[in-house]
This record gives sequence, structure tokens and C-alpha cells, in this order.
Amino acid sequence: MEEGRLTLRERKKLRTRQRISGEATLLFIRRGFDHVTVAEVARAAEVSTMTVFNYFPRKEDLFLDRIPEARELIVRAVRERGADEAPLAALRRLVLGLLAERHPLAGVGEGFEYFWRTVLDSPALRARGREAVEEMEDTLAALLAEAAGGTDRPGHDARLGAALVVAAVRVAYVEAAARQLGGDPVDEVAVEQAEVLRRTFEALERALPGFA
Repeated sequence: MEEGRLTLRERKKLRTRQRISGEATLLFIRRGFDHVTVAEVARAAEVSTMTVFNYFPRKEDLFLDRIPEARELIVRAVRERGADEAPLAALRRLVLGLLAERHPLAGVGEGFEYFWRTVLDSPALRARGREAVEEMEDTLAALLAEAAGGTDRPGHDARLGAALVVAAVRVAYVEAAARQLGGDPVDEVAVEQAEVLRRTFEALERALPGFA
């Protein structure tokens, strides 16, 4: 939700959440996720440890703090798509739009190599990342089922469709991350990533005509 639509109390809570996550991110990138405690994050953000856990139930979510935002964007893209727009077209528009604006969820941008390196260096963050992929798949399966038949209880076609979409997009993201870690120019990666995503969705639309 846009900050301008929030109440004063909600804006304060959002800014506290952002401050905690921001301080945590700096510490994790500087020292490594597994070498920083939640208590240290709390001190850096000038809040109590309990306050940290009120906003982030798990330590991993301090760093991977955009997982809820990713889910919300996927839900909005599919449910609020135009009357003549297919679910896959809405998802393609979403991921290409995020990439164009260098949104953190696009995975491509200046300094993003520090994020990817921190994740790769931490078994706990990698495990949470795998969980997040499964969560996105479940969310998308429900959305595809809803779009196809008005029910949020996905059957085989919706689950298969969601699995293929998530896997295909994940491969594109992993390749872009590897290139940034290898030192390729961000602008070059972004241009080529856009083309990869376009080809990816063209293949998905051929494979999943029921959602295209």
C-alpha cells in the first residue's frame, strides 16, 4: 500500500519497520547474516529485541523483508488485471515493470551483488528463500484457479501452471544474479534480462494456453 494512503499510526509503524530492516541489512552485508544477532540489530535500530520480533517473526525476514510485498504485487497483478488481459500477460507486465524501474524485487540494480552474496553465504537465508518460492507458488496456484473457474482451490492445471511460472522466472533471476556477481555491467544485465523474461513468458504462454 502507498504510504500516502496510510494513517499516521500506520506510517509510523511502516517507518519503524523500514528502519529496523535497513539497519539489519547494513549489518548483515558488512559482517555476514550468520554473524549478527537480533539483539545487535535492535541496538542499531534503537528499539527493543521484542519490537524487532513484533515486526519480523524470523531473523531471516529482516533481510528478506520484501517477501510480503512480492506476494501482494502478484495478487494485485492477477486480480486487478484488465478484463481482456490473461493472467500470464499480467504477470509478464509486472515483472518487466519491476525490472524497468530497478525495483529491488527485480533483482537487478546497482549494488545488488552485495544482497546476492549475503544470501549465498548463508544457509539460513537460502533455506528461507526456498520457502518463499514455495509460498509464491502456492499463492499463484490459487490465483490461477480463481482466474480460471472462480475458485481458490487449485487443481492440477493451476498447480502445474504456477510451478512452471515460478520455476521459469526463478531461472531468469538466478542467471541475472550470477552475472552481477561476476561483475557484468548492471545496465547490460537489465537489457538482456528483459529480453530473457519476454522469451520466458512467450514460452509459458505456449505451454499454458489455459492461462494465456
